[in-house]
Amino acid sequence: MNKIILIIKREFLTLVRKRTFIIGTILFPLLYLGLIFGTGYIADKSKEDLSVAVIDKSGYFTEAALAKLNQDDTLNKLTLVNVPEDILRDRYDSLGYNGYVVIPATLDWRKGLDSLSFNTNKTYGIGATVPVERKLNRLWDEIKNDSLGIDAGKKTILATSKINLKILNIKNRAADSQSATIIGYVCGFLMYLILLLYGSQVMMGVTEEKTNRIAEVVVSSVKPFQLMVGKIIGIGMVALTQFLIWIACIFIIYNAGRFGGQQGGMLTNTVESIQRVFTSVNILLVVCCFIFYMLAGFFFYSSLYAAIGSAINEDMREAQSLSFPITMLVIFSIMLMTPAISNPSSPLAVWTSIIPFSSPIVMMARVPFGVPNTVPIWQLALSMALLIGGFMLTTWFAARIYRTGILMYGKKPSWKEMMKWAFRK
Repeated sequence: MNKIILIIKREFLTLVRKRTFIIGTILFPLLYLGLIFGTGYIADKSKEDLSVAVIDKSGYFTEAALAKLNQDDTLNKLTLVNVPEDILRDRYDSLGYNGYVVIPATLDWRKGLDSLSFNTNKTYGIGATVPVERKLNRLWDEIKNDSLGIDAGKKTILATSKINLKILNIKNRAADSQSATIIGYVCGFLMYLILLLYGSQVMMGVTEEKTNRIAEVVVSSVKPFQLMVGKIIGIGMVALTQFLIWIACIFIIYNAGRFGGQQGGMLTNTVESIQRVFTSVNILLVVCCFIFYMLAGFFFYSSLYAAIGSAINEDMREAQSLSFPITMLVIFSIMLMTPAISNPSSPLAVWTSIIPFSSPIVMMARVPFGVPNTVPIWQLALSMALLIGGFMLTTWFAARIYRTGILMYGKKPSWKEMMKWAFRK
């Protein structure tokens, strides 16, 4: 036991003292936020602004209506033109338009129109044409309102008389499906990154010790099983330390917002949004479950990565081919997360949150929706029990591969060969 503790201490201190750990701990939350907000900003800035000519043969569209619409929405300008269609077809680009729309003479506001054609020589994506479609629909709504004699007051009533359905859990009034969805996605993606990044780190660490012949010296003093378990637990503690630092930072921001909430501004509004998310779910339960599933899921996958690392020689292509099935299990789990969040009580969400290979990600996507209302106690207990049994089984399986593979050189491994190592007496 003392030897395992020494290996754990060595792995932990070696990694936390590295510059990459410090930089990653600080930069990852910033990069994560930058990815979320930056993607939205880039998508907004990359929108294509179209200039569309409109030939109206019906007589419903007027220059005044189009001018008002363009004034309210300056993007995707619609211009009424009095040019024959055959001439506009050849000259629309030289006149400064990206394309043109023809309103047919048979248009009847009582029946409406199924579709219009946006005529252009260039193929535009949906992101560029949908705003034009919405603008034409707004204009068409105005034409129908005027034809029906609906004045401005009635338009306001029609625009505001909408039902907004808000989910209210009668057993837990603090429950908020929107906040639960956000936390579910964040937890799922964090779990996905931790399993992949730290699992592969275990594999690369084992491979490096093997190729540098360090493992030969170490296994002369400790058993291969002790070496593998010590390395896995040590790296797992590094992942837990990093997560707790992130939680502490969020806690500081949360409390800073409580005491400085009267200052106003964008930062305060952001902090208030975080506070609303925190108070709408059982955040203590979410954090505790995340720690459990992070460690148990890490032990489940990292033992398999360690076994693969022990079988690899110096060719990194071997690592990619052997680790591909394990990586695909993690990727498949993150794909299951979205339908699980959309309907956390569905049979797909329930069973994939219980099966050990997908439960760390899928169950953490379900827990924010509420325990025991959405996630019954028996499902959570069964998921945890099976995951514990799962990582004990994978650790035993990986240890049998590890004891042979760590001292095996010059032979190209395969899953068939590794299975023989696992069941060799």
